[in-house]
Amino acid sequence: MKRIVALLILVIPGFLAGYGIKLMRDMTFGILQSPIPFLWLQFLLGLVLFLGGLAFVAGFIFHRDRKRNNVQDRFKNK
Repeated sequence: MKRIVALLILVIPGFLAGYGIKLMRDMTFGILQSPIPFLWLQFLLGLVLFLGGLAFVAGFIFHRDRKRNNVQDRFKNK
C-alpha cells in the first residue's frame, strides 16, 4: 500500500510537468488554450508547472536516496 501511495505522489506532479510542457509547446506554435487569455501567460504557467513538477519529483528521489545513503558524501546528513 505504501508503494501505491508513493507512486500516486509521483505521478500527479509528473502529469502536471507534462501539461506544462504541452502549454509551452502550444505557445510556440501559437495555439491559445481557452481559459488563458494571453500566449505569454500560457508560457509562464507552463514553465511554472514544468519546473514545479520537476522539482517535486527530483526532491522526492533525492530524499529517498539520502535516507538510503546512496548520495555523495557532501549530500549526506551530518
